[in-house]
Amino acid sequence: MSEKMGFWKASCSVLLVCFFVGLCSMYQCSAAEADANQTVNLIVNASSGRPIPETLFGIFFEEINHAGAGGIWAELVSNRQNTPSNIAPWSVIGDQSSLTVSTDRSSCFDRNKVALRMHVLCDSEGNNICPAGGVGIYNPGFWGMNIEQGKTYKVVIYVRSLGSINVSVSLTSSDGSQILATANIVDSDVSNWTKKEVLLEAKGTNPNSRLQLTASRKGVIWFDQVSAMPLDTYKGHGFQKELIEMLEDIKPQFIRFPGGCFVEGEWLRNAFRWKESIGPWEERPGHFGDVWMYWTDDGLGYFEFLQLSEDLGARPIWVFNNGISHRDEVDTTTVSPFVQEAIDGLEFARGASDSKWGSIRAAMGHPEPFDLKYVAVGNEDCRKKNYRGNYLEFYNAIKRAYPDIKIISNCDGSSHSLDHPADYYDFHIYTSASHLFSMTHQFDHTSRSGPKAFVSEYAVTGKDAGTGSLLAALAEAGFLIGLEKNSDIVEMASYAPLFVNANDRRWNPDAIVFNSSMHYGTPSYWVQKFFRESSGATLLDAKLQTNSSSLVASAITWTSSVDGETYLKIKIVNFGNRQVSLKVSVDGLGLNSLLSGSTKTVLTSSNLMDENSFTDPNKVAPDRSLLENADRDMNIMLSPYSLTSLDLLTESNNIRMPQTNSSARPSI
Repeated sequence: MSEKMGFWKASCSVLLVCFFVGLCSMYQCSAAEADANQTVNLIVNASSGRPIPETLFGIFFEEINHAGAGGIWAELVSNRQNTPSNIAPWSVIGDQSSLTVSTDRSSCFDRNKVALRMHVLCDSEGNNICPAGGVGIYNPGFWGMNIEQGKTYKVVIYVRSLGSINVSVSLTSSDGSQILATANIVDSDVSNWTKKEVLLEAKGTNPNSRLQLTASRKGVIWFDQVSAMPLDTYKGHGFQKELIEMLEDIKPQFIRFPGGCFVEGEWLRNAFRWKESIGPWEERPGHFGDVWMYWTDDGLGYFEFLQLSEDLGARPIWVFNNGISHRDEVDTTTVSPFVQEAIDGLEFARGASDSKWGSIRAAMGHPEPFDLKYVAVGNEDCRKKNYRGNYLEFYNAIKRAYPDIKIISNCDGSSHSLDHPADYYDFHIYTSASHLFSMTHQFDHTSRSGPKAFVSEYAVTGKDAGTGSLLAALAEAGFLIGLEKNSDIVEMASYAPLFVNANDRRWNPDAIVFNSSMHYGTPSYWVQKFFRESSGATLLDAKLQTNSSSLVASAITWTSSVDGETYLKIKIVNFGNRQVSLKVSVDGLGLNSLLSGSTKTVLTSSNLMDENSFTDPNKVAPDRSLLENADRDMNIMLSPYSLTSLDLLTESNNIRMPQTNSSARPSI
């Protein structure tokens, strides 16, 4: 996340309040004002166009808000590794007369020596008989496990005992009263650590379930690396299907991962390190993310991010630590171990299956290299003392070893030239709705020579945004239209943050909200769907004839992968409080007037601060209808405070493309 957030809060607090109050009051306009519609002309010249980069719109994933652990990664057990001296959120079933539970350093895994020791004091006979159902431990997962009837869950447990064992493995309701699935692990010899697996088919549904391990015989049992995952995951690779399908729906062209601040760490000792996140999940030590303040077992690691990128057909963009955290830095003279770590990471992703690091990737089930061609050297570190020196060490080493890799600098080059080589520069902006909408023209006058721009983090934040408002989404849509029209210099852009578990909001707003069993997209998520056809499309010359600063528009042609037809898409944001009569004129392109071919989609609501929720997930969502008057010349009514998209079926796609000219500017 951006350090700019504090700056905007400090400098614009009064402006934010005034703007917010003004907009809300303007929205309740009188009938007389509503009737006084503004008439605006939009002229689209479809006789020529410019290609939009195939990379333009993608996604940025950060491990924040339990987006990964307890989110898109389908692992149901929280703290499966038993962090030192702390079994939480594991809890005890039974009282002190029946068992004691503690941790010790007896694990068979060298990178995480802590195991859980359960001493059962009661028995199946004698004076101290165990209660019905036995005694043991349970794990509630990440604010409840969503167990669904008919689905199968794989439970893996490492277990050791000096005697024979009979352990019941069960999925139950939160209080243990409802048994959803159960199986027994019976073994007469587990004197050495033994891996056990059971498949549990749920006989009922409960979104607030738990996993419990119980026994009814006296003895000591050690448990370690307890995992529970549904068998049905996205493409079988361990991701929650419903959440990843929401990403699939917006057709991301890239994934920037595994984060921003998550990569840096508050201190370097707690930064994400890719080598600790590969190999068998049982052998990964996990780490405490001290920026967002929670433990991750790193089951969602470097390999899994590369796999997810491939599964979504998106280009991976790897952000790695450059020897700088929020609070400490490595001097350039001693940064070489970090540089080597980055080079090794590239070999892991791209190296031959018989190379040192490529062989580990192959052993994990992916012998072919991943298509990794973009890396970012750090996150928001440009102003740090050692950044430029460190950056150059990374840049030179990577270009020597992998000259085709595109390298992204943390320093903003939109208003002045960089003082170091780069293929891209990173641009982050979190601000008010009015300011972001005004930034529609941010890149109009940026130099077209030198590195390209990567707007890797943007969003409306603060009071304008709430936890995901229509107002924020419309401002972001206007900003994206500006990026689209400046896509000769801006080649990539992504919203942030992507996900939030509603039980652990570390940042507001976010694109997708979820809990154990439900999810929804905020209005900002729906805006992404309006732009999903833009990457690789053709940008047309679209001019609004108006003095109003509250209207922005763009036009593209794109070809559907579903029906093979070519469409003209016109997007217009009305950021004003009056209805607008838009007269659209299209020159140079034939339009098919068949009612089944052309549509109008509108994102708006009755109140600027309307949000979606679990109880009303589509309160602010696109409304799609047939466009009955599709023609070269047509009149369209634009609602106040709305995003409108016209998708018009064309008769041909004979659009003349210009010769490549790096100095050419788009029409504004």
